Amino acid sequence: MLGPEVTATTPENADAAALELGVGRTGLLRTFATNQISGPLAALIVAVVVFTLSTSTFFNSDNLSLIAQQSVVIGTLALGQTLIILTSGIDLANGAIMVLGSVVIGKIAVHGNPALALLIGLVVCVAVGAVNGGLVSLLKLPPFIVTLGVMSVVAAAARLYTSSQTYPVTSSLLTYLNNGPTVGGVTITYGVMLWIGLTAVLGYALSQTSWGTRVYALGDNHKAAELAGIKVKRLLLSVYVIAAVVYLFAAWQALGRTPTADPSGYSTANLDSITAVVIGGTSLFGGRGGVVGTFIGALIVTVLQNGLTQAGIDSLYQQVATGVLVVIAVGVDQLVRRRQSR
Repeated sequence: MLGPEVTATTPENADAAALELGVGRTGLLRTFATNQISGPLAALIVAVVVFTLSTSTFFNSDNLSLIAQQSVVIGTLALGQTLIILTSGIDLANGAIMVLGSVVIGKIAVHGNPALALLIGLVVCVAVGAVNGGLVSLLKLPPFIVTLGVMSVVAAAARLYTSSQTYPVTSSLLTYLNNGPTVGGVTITYGVMLWIGLTAVLGYALSQTSWGTRVYALGDNHKAAELAGIKVKRLLLSVYVIAAVVYLFAAWQALGRTPTADPSGYSTANLDSITAVVIGGTSLFGGRGGVVGTFIGALIVTVLQNGLTQAGIDSLYQQVATGVLVVIAVGVDQLVRRRQSR
C-alpha cells in the first residue's frame, strides 16, 4: 500500500526508509494537515466577528485577556493530547495526571522549597506518563483502556495524597505564570507565552525532525512503520513521556490561574482537551493534524463559551454548541479519510 520502497528492516537503512515513508504518504498527510488549519482558523474568525457584532463587551481588552487566560490550561493540556492522538492513541488520564502533579507541588510547597516541589511534580507526571506509555507500547494494550484505568488510579491517588484537602498556593514562583505585561491594553500572561512557546516547539518537532516524521508514520499505519524499521515501542514511550512533561506545565499554569492545589479540580479536563484537539482538525484515527490546529481549537472552544456568556445564553446551550462542533469535526474527518482511501 505504501509502495515497495518501504521494506527495509535492517538497522543500517531503517532511518532512510523512515524518511522515505515521511516523504511519501506521511509527507502528503502532513501537507494536508497544514491545509486543515484553514478550517478551524476560519471558524475562529467567524466566531469572533459574530460575537463582536452581537455584543458590546466581547471585543474589549479585558475580555480578550480573559479569553486567553481561560484557554491556557486546557490549551496546554491539549498539546500533549495531540501528540498521543497523532499516534492513533488517546489519553483519558491527562487531566488526572495534571491534577496529581499540581497537588504534589502544592502540598510540598506549603512547607518546602517551591522549586523542589516543581521538580518532584515533574518526576511524578513523567512517571505516570511512562507507565501509560509502557503499558501501551510494551504490552500492546489499547490506549483507551490503559488510560481509563490509570485515570481512576491517579484521581484516587491525588485524593489519598491530600486527604481530599486543598492547599493554598502562596509562592510567587508557583503563581508566576499568571503574571505578565500589558500590550495595547491586553494583558499577556507568562502562562499564555508558555502555551505559545510550547506550541511552536512541538510544531517544529513534529514537522521538521525525524522524530516527528516517525510519529506521523506510526499514526498512519503501525505495521508499515514497523516494516520501515521504526522502533515503535521506543517511539510510543517517548510520546507519552513528552506529553506528561507538557501536563506538568499545564499543572503549573493551573496553580497560577487558581492559586489552590485542589484534588477535585479540572474534572472534565481530559474531555475538554480532546474537544480542542478534534475541533482543531487532528484526526482521532491518527496520522493527520498538528498542534497549531489544537491551539486554534482551544481558542474556538473558549471564544464560543465566552461569547455565548456575553450574549446571555444559558451554559447548557454552550455545552450543546460545543458538542455539535465536535460531531461536525469528526464527521468531516471521516469524509476526508474516505476520499483519501479511494
